[in-house]
Amino acid sequence: MRMVSRLLLATERRAIIGLASLYASRMLGLFMVLPVLALYADDLAGATPLLVGLALGGYGLTQAILQIPFGLLSDRIGRKVVIALGLVLFMLGSVVAAMADSIAWIIAGRCLQGSGAVAAAIMALLADQTREQVRTAAMATIGLSIGVAFAIAMVLGPLLASHFGLSGVFWFTALLAALGLLVLWHLVPAAPRRLRHRDVGLDRNQMKAMLGRSDLLRLDLSIFSLHLILMAIFVAVPFRLLGAGIPIERHGVVYLGVMALAFVGMVPLVIVAEKKRRMKGIFLGAVAAMAACLMALGTATTVVPLVLLLFGFFTAFNLLEATLPSMISKMAPAGAKGTAMGIYSTSQFLGAFLGGILGGALAQDFGLDAVFYGCGLVALIWLTAVWGMPTPRYLSSEVVALDPDTHGDALDTLLERFAEVAGVEDVLVVPEERVVYLKVDRQRLDSDALARIAGSRHDHEGA
Repeated sequence: MRMVSRLLLATERRAIIGLASLYASRMLGLFMVLPVLALYADDLAGATPLLVGLALGGYGLTQAILQIPFGLLSDRIGRKVVIALGLVLFMLGSVVAAMADSIAWIIAGRCLQGSGAVAAAIMALLADQTREQVRTAAMATIGLSIGVAFAIAMVLGPLLASHFGLSGVFWFTALLAALGLLVLWHLVPAAPRRLRHRDVGLDRNQMKAMLGRSDLLRLDLSIFSLHLILMAIFVAVPFRLLGAGIPIERHGVVYLGVMALAFVGMVPLVIVAEKKRRMKGIFLGAVAAMAACLMALGTATTVVPLVLLLFGFFTAFNLLEATLPSMISKMAPAGAKGTAMGIYSTSQFLGAFLGGILGGALAQDFGLDAVFYGCGLVALIWLTAVWGMPTPRYLSSEVVALDPDTHGDALDTLLERFAEVAGVEDVLVVPEERVVYLKVDRQRLDSDALARIAGSRHDHEGA
């Protein structure tokens, strides 16, 4: 095994900063429209609550359909080429929506935005650019950037819309995409190689096995439901704020306060879930709290209860958004996390698409209160579906780099020796990637034995 320092190389640092900014700016552009589209739809020809919901969630359909094909395409023709294509599609979709005078063209623009489905390609390029020993930290940076982008979008969207209208929001997203192209070609280094990474990329040979895992399917259902609810309520939340006497130009301030406090409220719960190994209880409690907040939002019409309930909702949302990927990582077999995450992400985007439709349909046929009650019912069904889930095993991922001359019988012997180490629960040797994937229980792990097998020079990574 070979030793590689955990300290970031200059090229790794550039890749992480550049790709995190690309991912975040893209999500920022997709989310900025959430708090404003319903409010400004009256100026669009043919707008109905159902079509507004479709416009909100339309990006999710094209994203779900194309994200896996784009990821596989990046394996064949190159990561940067596919990412550039995705950014161009996103920019074109933004321009179409910015110039739209009807809800139909807004829907077309949003679907075109979503067709630039480059999330998998960005993660694959990040894996190409980073060593096994620092990849987990790199992926965590991407995850953090998404959360920050969502919070900024909730604030920036209303501010831009109040000054420049709905078209101004879309022109800004087009500008973000153009800047993203500059970042891609001038900041992100060229990948030295293009490899498959089972901890990041999807392996079609693993799809059937992952779809047959009830524990993973419960998590796929969870992210599906979470984003369905998120997209649906934004058909109604902006009108609730307006009805409570909060002018449109002040909505961004409300979201800023709510999101900041929700983040603070989430942090200790994440610590308890991870450090105290209370993941299942915290998870179920968050879903139950979300259901309660949604039901109560159906009757909240004044500022104080409305803001308090939104704080409760977004605390639960942020907590679930942070812990669900961690649970996927814990439950996925060694070397299958990338495939499990690919299915998980597709479920997320499908949820966003159907959530927009659900929220629009409920608002159109039954009114705004029904949106919250309907989403509360979805949360209760979700809670019922996951109630009996097994307690997650607190396993971490380890990736050990192989020497180039390790092959044949040596690989078989290596697998057996790793499997015998106390605390090592699963082993997968992948010669073509020159790595060994491990799942370990850190509380039981015999680190000295693992180090001896890996070699005194090996510096392993925890996920």
